[in-house]
Amino acid sequence: MTPSATVDDPKQQPSQAPTSALDRYFKISERGSTLPREVRGGLATFFAMAYIIVLNPIILGGAKDMYGHQLDNAQLVTATALTAAFTTLLMGVIGNVPIALAAGLGVNTVVALQLAPRMSWPDAMGMVVLAGFVVMILVATGLRERVMSAVPMGLRKGIAIGIGLFIMLIGLVDAGFVSRIPDAAQTTVPLQLGGDGHLNGWPVLVFVLGVLLTLALIVRKVPGAILISIVVMTIVAMIINAVATVPSWGLTTPTWPGNPISTPDFGLVGQVSLFGGFEKVGLLTGILFVFTVLLSCFFDAMGTIMAVGEEAHLTDENDNMPGMNKVLFVDGIAVAAGGASSASATTCFVESTAGVGEGARTGFANVVTGGLFAVALFLTPLATMVPSQAATPALLAVGFLILSGSIGAIDWKDYTIAIPAFLTMVMMPFTYSITNGIGIGFITFTVLRLVAGRGREVPKAMYAVAAVFAFYYLMPALQLT
Repeated sequence: MTPSATVDDPKQQPSQAPTSALDRYFKISERGSTLPREVRGGLATFFAMAYIIVLNPIILGGAKDMYGHQLDNAQLVTATALTAAFTTLLMGVIGNVPIALAAGLGVNTVVALQLAPRMSWPDAMGMVVLAGFVVMILVATGLRERVMSAVPMGLRKGIAIGIGLFIMLIGLVDAGFVSRIPDAAQTTVPLQLGGDGHLNGWPVLVFVLGVLLTLALIVRKVPGAILISIVVMTIVAMIINAVATVPSWGLTTPTWPGNPISTPDFGLVGQVSLFGGFEKVGLLTGILFVFTVLLSCFFDAMGTIMAVGEEAHLTDENDNMPGMNKVLFVDGIAVAAGGASSASATTCFVESTAGVGEGARTGFANVVTGGLFAVALFLTPLATMVPSQAATPALLAVGFLILSGSIGAIDWKDYTIAIPAFLTMVMMPFTYSITNGIGIGFITFTVLRLVAGRGREVPKAMYAVAAVFAFYYLMPALQLT
């Protein structure tokens, strides 16, 4: 969400002489900002993205690993808030940019739906940590920006859109708005409306009203629209649960906790097995899983960093952001930290533009945002009372925002990029796999460019990645021969 600039927008205001050590360190006056604006921006960013404290535990907590184990919801809330607080503060103090971080939507679905079902939770989180290490190595060697340039813009946007559509489908399924038609029905149609072809029950009504409210607030450009919708619909769900008979709300029943304040449960922190997943799925599949997590974090973070940097006027005449390597390295630390805490990969949030719109220009805004996430550690009971039907409308909204910000950047007249981008974005939700979308997109792009006589335009890195994916898809057939 990108709010309109405030009346006292510092964009055109000249820099002033530093007034304190805090001012000098964060370059507040130098960037034409003030301490009140930074505080206000930090508050706005927190309220725009605080929904992740509720949403991430719902996505991860609803999945099972290969042994049937589920992560504890309260521990997930602690892990999500803890990692968001730590990485956001780190980005503010080291990177000095108003870019907040938290568990990434899209990456957590990869962990929940692709990694965990084929290994244990510690194994899955270990692969996230490894992806973070790879990001840091790429930054330290200067390869991250080179790899970024190897993937054409249209395909990057296709990946982003595919993740957005996948997130939307996850929201519809988790809310009960659509459901899988059982095999007993003997139909080729995989999904249906509601549980029986119709929308029934109070929980689904809460979801529908939540979607309408979220979208209405976004249209009105209300700061913190997603969080406001979650709070309002949770209250509505609590009222309904108190006066009506509801057979099931799913994972979370909307009832007021006896004590809204509790001690954080750090039980999931450090529950990681770095290489156990490779024993479960094999070396090649394990590498591809790590690569998928890496790629999801890689492009999402890069796009967000540049978008926020440009809006905050932190880029130079060549669209380069000073101190970019520091920002990218912190992002790599954040990915690894998310896996180490079992919160899934942590990445930069585009909702940081809410704080920029309120005047934030420096890392001090992150200090405010990170501090609020730290306070949220002690409010776990409030987060665990939110039903999925009140939180999942956010997935539809985020999916739309990702799509609307990316689809116009694809050159639809160039079929060698338009077709791979199209296949990438549709295969992710249709196959319920981000890995499949990326792999099919990379292979198709490489083949079509070769067929069109434009093979020299394909970077060597793309050839290598496409070959790995092709071998991955052919491996089951090869094993049968």
